[in-house]
Amino acid sequence: MSINKVVVLGAGLMGRGIAHVAALGGYQVALYDIGDEVLAKGLSVIAGNLQKGVDLGKITAADREAALARIRPGTDFRAAVVDADFVIEAAPEDLALKHRIFMDLDAMCPPHTVLATNTSAKSITEIAAVTRRPQMVVGMHFFNPAHVMKLVEIVRGLETCDKAVRLTEEVALQMGKETVEVNEFPGFATSRINAMIGNEAFYMLMEGVASARDIDKALKLGLNHPMGPFELGDLVGWDTRLKVLEYLHATLGEKFRPCPLLIKYVHAGRLGRKVGRGVYEYPEVKK
Repeated sequence: MSINKVVVLGAGLMGRGIAHVAALGGYQVALYDIGDEVLAKGLSVIAGNLQKGVDLGKITAADREAALARIRPGTDFRAAVVDADFVIEAAPEDLALKHRIFMDLDAMCPPHTVLATNTSAKSITEIAAVTRRPQMVVGMHFFNPAHVMKLVEIVRGLETCDKAVRLTEEVALQMGKETVEVNEFPGFATSRINAMIGNEAFYMLMEGVASARDIDKALKLGLNHPMGPFELGDLVGWDTRLKVLEYLHATLGEKFRPCPLLIKYVHAGRLGRKVGRGVYEYPEVKK
């Protein structure tokens, strides 16, 4: 089976990055979201990031224009998915929302369509269970920023078939990514460790062990992490991180109990870069 059209559901932080690499990889991309404003912002960010690639000499101006021409934005769900070969859902980490999306995908997509979810922690098996094609449902976990980070986790649910895994690997490689294959388990291979590190960093901050900047500096220089846990959490979004922790706490136990200070930051709206304020301040971000 040949993959020609890739549909990305969600033009937010992750979806626009996934659409970027899919289009740059040569796929025709339908980028869906519920609002024109979100789509317009997503396309603007994609165009800007592609231009950065040109400025850095990583792609040509012709590559940029060709990639942008391959992206078709739209707010009509059925029109976006009805002829899809491969769908990547990049909606918020809400299982009920994902269930509704996958029920609609199952009803509207051709039988051959691979249905992938970019979830960082939710159960692929549970998502697949609402469809009549659980064998074609797979996890395709990108990392933020998706147009820069090289890894994609391919996650097998209980009934995910070899064909779906092979096609997902093919798509990821065409996007210029490296892949690892993991069997479904809460948090997969990376989110589980990342969530624990970020949560422990918040406990250390709450206990007064060190400042946020010094904790970040210690992990970068002492453990060779490219980003500190607070820098990374601000980038990912603490609301997203909290939802992952809540799920891991419910499924894996007390060691993943969210730190009260992290919860307080989320309740205060200090979600990270996307709102201009998380653990650190980002005055350049327009509110």
